[in-house]
Amino acid sequence: QVQLVESGGGLVQNGGSLRLSCTASGRIFSIDAMGWYRQAPGKQRELVATIIGGASPNYADSVKGRFTVSRDIAKNTVYLQMSSLKPEDTAVYYCNLQWRDRLGSARLSWGQGTQVTVSS
Repeated sequence: QVQLVESGGGLVQNGGSLRLSCTASGRIFSIDAMGWYRQAPGKQRELVATIIGGASPNYADSVKGRFTVSRDIAKNTVYLQMSSLKPEDTAVYYCNLQWRDRLGSARLSWGQGTQVTVSS
């Protein structure tokens, strides 16, 4: 089974920084995309940032200029560096992996979620 393990969430003050990490393991033949989603109370899950193939990262408008997504291919790890955090960034953050098995079938995997809370 493919597993995504997240770390780095926690409490931070307004204007602070956090770095989230997500490491994938299992029989992954290839990776199409890695990224982050978040879900705040009473809101739908939304895309935060993603890396698709070798293209430049995509970001939600609300986080552009503040968040940076990167990955370490050798470690099967994706990071989300979050700076200038705002209370509205408070949410559960989920790592997402779009991958293919050895037969070429497209697959989706999700991390368990990590809570990020930004105080006023």
